[in-house]
Formats: sequence, structure tokens, C-alpha cells
Amino acid sequence: MGFHFNTIEELTLQAEGSGIFFAKKGAMIAEQGTFQYRKRLLGTNKGNMVSQVFNHISRKLTGENLEMMEVSGQGTCFLADSSQHVTVINLEPSGPWQYVCVESEDLLAFTEQCHYGVTPVGVGILSQKGLFTSKLSYQEYGAQVAIKTTGNPLILKAPCRVDPDAIVAWTGKAPKVKLDVNWKTFIGQTSGESYLFEFQEPGQIVMIQPFERKSGVRVGIDNHHYQPQPQSSSHEMTNSIQTQQENRGGISDLIGGFLQQRK
Repeated sequence: MGFHFNTIEELTLQAEGSGIFFAKKGAMIAEQGTFQYRKRLLGTNKGNMVSQVFNHISRKLTGENLEMMEVSGQGTCFLADSSQHVTVINLEPSGPWQYVCVESEDLLAFTEQCHYGVTPVGVGILSQKGLFTSKLSYQEYGAQVAIKTTGNPLILKAPCRVDPDAIVAWTGKAPKVKLDVNWKTFIGQTSGESYLFEFQEPGQIVMIQPFERKSGVRVGIDNHHYQPQPQSSSHEMTNSIQTQQENRGGISDLIGGFLQQRK
């Protein structure tokens, strides 16, 4: 039979049916029926032991290794995470929703009919994201993915440009980067939107949340002392870049010190 996902009041995921599905560790808030919860040590995909071990290692090495639990049983299981908005995506055998790329921190649950893997994102080094992201693909009828966002998500169709710190998921090819860096950027006159993710593939769909993660590259010179913000992910992002500047540090102080020595 399998499980079917629905949302309740936009904040709770309802998984109803029998069999197995996978969810973020500790996300269960209530149940009606008989369920068992086990930490999934290897991959979640069907197949032999070798393929499961390979999948697990690839997610571990790329930083996309969300702690998953296997939920088995029958009845209705309710899941949530910090009152975040929940969106259910029904994957299809063809078309734009054949697969969806989503950062593991934004993944709440998925059915057994999904294939869970990773895919490279060549522009990830410019944002809080690593160089890889999770990829959920259609494998059988009933493939569903539950994604959580901070606030109600915005769904856009390409072409579009989005803030990398607000993006949650997308279909199709990985985005390109559009940079807006000039001499003003390096003297502290940045707009705060110096780089964007650009999606151009026809039919491509992008999901945005009305919230920007406090991480990623800071371009330009900021005269206010700040401490680096922690990653919003539950795991430590790989290959991410965080810059740390001291109070009144950077090019402006170097130029000022040089001019004083010249006097």
C-alpha cells in the first residue's frame, strides 16, 4: 500500500498508510496506529548492500548526510520541525517534477518510492551551500517529498534570479551565478545583492522561502564588527566560505595607515 503525504494547517506533515517511509530524525510529533522508528545506518534506496553503502558514503563525503530515521508500520504519523511551513511535492515519471534538488537541511521526509542521492552544484562555493545538494528522484508511483521552509514558499518559473541564501529547492539544471561586483563594492558601497543564482532552463521551477540564511560570502568592506554566523544546517557544510573581518578592518585601514606614515 505505501504511505501518502498530506499537510495539516501548513505546519504539519501527515503520513497515512502502511509500509515504510523516511523522515528527519526526531521529526515525529504524534501517531495513530502502530509504528516503529529506527535510525537508518545505510542508504534509503532499494538495491543490494553495495549500492546502499556507496550511496551512504557519497552523502557522507559531500556533507549531504541528513540523519534519517526509517518509519515503519501502519496508521497515521504526524511530523513537524520548529513550526516551519511544510510543502509536499509529488514527483512524476517525466516532466519538470521528475526530480527535485533540495538542501538536506530543508528536507523533512520522503516516501520509499523516491531515490535519494546527491548531485554537484558547481556554484555552491559562493553561498552557504556546499558543492553538492540532495537529489530526490521519481522511482515508482507514489514518490513524494516533504520540504520545510521558514514561512510560506514562493514558487517561480524560469527565467529568474534568486538570492542563494533564500533558495530552498529547484528542478532541472544547477543554477549559474550572476555577479554584480565593481569598485564601489570594495569600498563598502555594496547593495547586499552582489551575487545571484540564475535559472534559465525552460520549464524549470524554483522554490524560495521569505527568509535569508545568515551565512555565505560577504563581498565588500563592512565597517561594523561582526561575528561569523553559524550555519543553519544540522550538519557542517563542506567547502563553504565564511569571511571574518575585524572592526574597521580591510582595505580602508590599510590605505589610511599608509597615508599617515607618509605625513
